[in-house]
Amino acid sequence: MSEPQDDEAPEWLSATELGMWQAFRNGSTYDLSVPSPLLNDPAAAGPWGEHRSVRARVVALLLLSGPSARPGRVAALKLRGAYISGSLDLAGGNVEPYVELTFCRFEREVVLPECHFTTLRLVGCVIPRLEAARLRTEGDLHLPRCQVARGIRLTDAHIGTDLLISQISVRPDSNSRSIAADGMSVGQDLQAEQMETHGEFSLRGSTVGGSLMLRGSRLRAAGQRRALNAPQLTVERSLYMTGAVVSSATGHANSTPPYGTVYTGSTGGTGNTATLPPGTEIRRFECYGGVRLDDGRVGDSIDFHQARFLMAAGEELSLRRITATELRFQCERPLEGRVVLNGAKITTLMDLSTSWPGPGGLAMGGFAYENVVPSGHFPLNRRLEWLDSATPEYSPEPYERLAQVMRNSGEDADAREVLLAKQRRRRETLPLAAKTWGYIQDWTVAYGYRPGRAALWMAMLWAAGTFAFARNAPEPLKGEEHPAWNPALYVLDLLVPVINLGQDGHWRTEGGWQWLSAAMVLLGWILATTVAAGASRLLRRG
Repeated sequence: MSEPQDDEAPEWLSATELGMWQAFRNGSTYDLSVPSPLLNDPAAAGPWGEHRSVRARVVALLLLSGPSARPGRVAALKLRGAYISGSLDLAGGNVEPYVELTFCRFEREVVLPECHFTTLRLVGCVIPRLEAARLRTEGDLHLPRCQVARGIRLTDAHIGTDLLISQISVRPDSNSRSIAADGMSVGQDLQAEQMETHGEFSLRGSTVGGSLMLRGSRLRAAGQRRALNAPQLTVERSLYMTGAVVSSATGHANSTPPYGTVYTGSTGGTGNTATLPPGTEIRRFECYGGVRLDDGRVGDSIDFHQARFLMAAGEELSLRRITATELRFQCERPLEGRVVLNGAKITTLMDLSTSWPGPGGLAMGGFAYENVVPSGHFPLNRRLEWLDSATPEYSPEPYERLAQVMRNSGEDADAREVLLAKQRRRRETLPLAAKTWGYIQDWTVAYGYRPGRAALWMAMLWAAGTFAFARNAPEPLKGEEHPAWNPALYVLDLLVPVINLGQDGHWRTEGGWQWLSAAMVLLGWILATTVAAGASRLLRRG
């Protein structure tokens, strides 16, 4: 077989390949589909005839050493409904023409490591495997609605603008990974909506210049791996792991981005199934297996609205040391597994009371946040249960963090209730004597966090002391050198520290009355200090 001379087609091309050759020079679409939609489905069983078959080596010849365009045209490979026999191997090549393959079936894997494209679009194709480590594109890489049997490798790939893998279906490779994209960089958005994976989706150390969108996708773990493994992931804008409202009326099957999608999220969109128009339904984001987002950085928000995390015991939704402006934790409550927020730093936490796991299912040591914005009814007692579930063993830090956030937002009374709950949790860790003293403090003055109770006790002591001393006036210490006896002022002089009302120090108390006076002085210090602390908090808030 002789190679082409100049722009002439080789003599050894089949009639179908010759047509593809001419279409390439014209930049037109070479359509090999047939009238029957069933026969055009590349995933359907049954062979495609020779009239639809082109060899992979001819495709490679066009892309790497193809003829020049006809005058007034731009050379491009646009195939539709073709069967590509053999393995398409473009490793290390520089592909300048625009490439768009739609509803094509590949006999063997597509090999693109260290290949350089301008834009590559494979839409609705069936591919045994896509091997594209260190692939570079100046523009987009589109793989929507493709079906890949043995995984995709995009390790250290560089995508100049958008990566579109929405509605793709990927089975695992021999290492139980569906998509291996560690170290990949995407210049703009990574759109992976309504995607189906049946192995680990790995994005370790990857960078997305826009948003990472996983709306309506279903990620399934395989082997001993996680469903999503993305430590040290950087997303400059937002990470969406949310539901999507799907409708056939919002697009058509050949559109890209994916057809049939209206988004739903915690801000805007349709979240109530009762208000959905006819012919639409919510497709939730579902993750079957563990998720690891440790040490990641998200510029705007991490959104889990309506997501489902279906984990086994021992699996985690891990957000250790992640940094984001906003975390929208509004998913369904995980029934098993753990949610781990240790060391995470969030500016604003938006959450639902029904989203957090129960006791033992939440860990958030060192979790730092500045604002809490509950979605829906989230009473303080449920917020305290949230803290309890995160601290099976007593830890003061989560309580102090929440109290500080509430104080900063002007909720001083709720902040005191949180600190009171902290003292009650701490009390259970103390020895018997200290625990008993703790119960006394709680019952009398609520550890000082309810100053009104202390003021009430002080008023009751004042009244009781006044009644007692009114019936038993003490003798003066220095004969006639004493003020007029006033039992109310005397008792108040005992109870209120520092202030001298002119009664204390002029009267001799003996026996039980001396002990009663000393007890009132001691109780006065305790109660007055509690009242003063509460008053000072009110003044600081004002």
